[in-house]
Amino acid sequence: MKAEVIKLDASPAGSIELDDAIFGLEPRADILHRVVRWQRAKAQAGTHSVLGKSDVSYSTKKIYRQKGTGGARHGSKKAPIFRHGGVYKGPTPRSHAHDLNKKFRALGLKHALSSKATTGNLIVIEDIAMSEAKTALLAKAVKELGWKRVLVIDGADINENFAKAARNLEGVDVLPSIGANVYDILKRDTLVITKAGVEALEARLK
Repeated sequence: MKAEVIKLDASPAGSIELDDAIFGLEPRADILHRVVRWQRAKAQAGTHSVLGKSDVSYSTKKIYRQKGTGGARHGSKKAPIFRHGGVYKGPTPRSHAHDLNKKFRALGLKHALSSKATTGNLIVIEDIAMSEAKTALLAKAVKELGWKRVLVIDGADINENFAKAARNLEGVDVLPSIGANVYDILKRDTLVITKAGVEALEARLK
């Protein structure tokens, strides 16, 4: 498939041929869902923790005598039914990550790129080189281009001035091609890829 290429000042810069096997697929929600779920599970801290019966700080003295009270035969104030007692089978630190093979993850990235291309939310830009790292200059360019929630993917290295200018700009995220992922692509309304980024992604996903 062919895509028009623009410059940062919105002027045309020719066209580029995009690989249909990467940008021309029919997006499948089930594949995207599985990959996003894998990403979010892997990113989850899993540091949730509560104090169990053996962890709470309390006296180990028997509460009252075993017989003659007419009540239950309790032996510890640490039991979960008492105030300040330990929590029964509460959450403990663990990893939420689960396996998803490399081929499926690559397929998910292809479908994410294709979903932006088929909905018309994929923009190919010649490059994102800026002469100086000025947020005001980039903000003006972004406004003129009509970008609101946008992810910019560059080649192996991000232009330093552009990265610095975008750092304080709300709604503009920048990633190198190696950092391109399904969740970040779907989270933004518009996907902008440089020509170097397209080449790097095609080389990565072939």
